[in-house]
Amino acid sequence: ITVGDITIDTARSLSQQKSLIRQLRQHVGFVFQNFNLFPHRTVLENIIEGPVIVKGEPKEEATARARELLAKVGLAGKETSYPRRLSGGQQQRVAIARALAMHPEVILFDEPTSALDPELVGEVLNTIRQLAQEKRTMVIVTHEMSFARDVADRAIFMDQGRIVEQGAAKALFADPQQPRTRQFLEKFLLQ
Repeated sequence: ITVGDITIDTARSLSQQKSLIRQLRQHVGFVFQNFNLFPHRTVLENIIEGPVIVKGEPKEEATARARELLAKVGLAGKETSYPRRLSGGQQQRVAIARALAMHPEVILFDEPTSALDPELVGEVLNTIRQLAQEKRTMVIVTHEMSFARDVADRAIFMDQGRIVEQGAAKALFADPQQPRTRQFLEKFLLQ
């Protein structure tokens, strides 16, 4: 696994590579399906926690960047709100801003819309779509097939924990080669 100039050798014991793994984590953002915001911290405090504590950024710099990121995800003015006062879509966009605050080279999304009411899904997908247009590297686990088809460069279809098919997203969605992929896409793209 390589991110930037850090390589984790999967053939070697991970316990022997702890410092490399720690370095790698500094370059990877993660957006959880259930947001994982600190409920006792404001939106702003949630976003600046990592840059200030982990990366040692000055609080003023981290705060200015957090405000920029909140504007970017459509939440300017929510700095002093607590997560419980936000909708699920707003919480997920705060989680995206929090991931971006760490200046990641890669952002991992674990079913970013699965915990949302259907009417809130669009605001999160639009935020992720904007990141894709900026050419950010993202790995997204999703069942939002239309979104994946429109946004992804590469797609991997998995079934029961195994890769069934992978390749250029446009080709995989337009002409799947594996029967299981075809069956799944026919079912989900017709909805």
